[in-house]
Amino acid sequence: MKLTHLIEFLRHRIKVVVRICLVGLALLVLLDASPAVVNKEHAHTWAEHVPGFWALFGFVGCILLFVFSKMFGHFGVTTREDYYDE
Repeated sequence: MKLTHLIEFLRHRIKVVVRICLVGLALLVLLDASPAVVNKEHAHTWAEHVPGFWALFGFVGCILLFVFSKMFGHFGVTTREDYYDE
């Protein structure tokens, strides 16, 4: 089970993993802002000219999806634990 060893290794070094991920995301936004890497000459909307727009759009979309799914679950999809015991 080498995968379990890898997961435990990363779990013990969670701060390093988070920092590496944040640095990677920052590098991707910087690459997106670089005109030599991403040609934004043919962008379809004004928002596509903003560096990191699609990264921010995806992040906000994921947060909204999470919030609305939790609200939807609390408003009727989930039931009491003792629903079938009555």
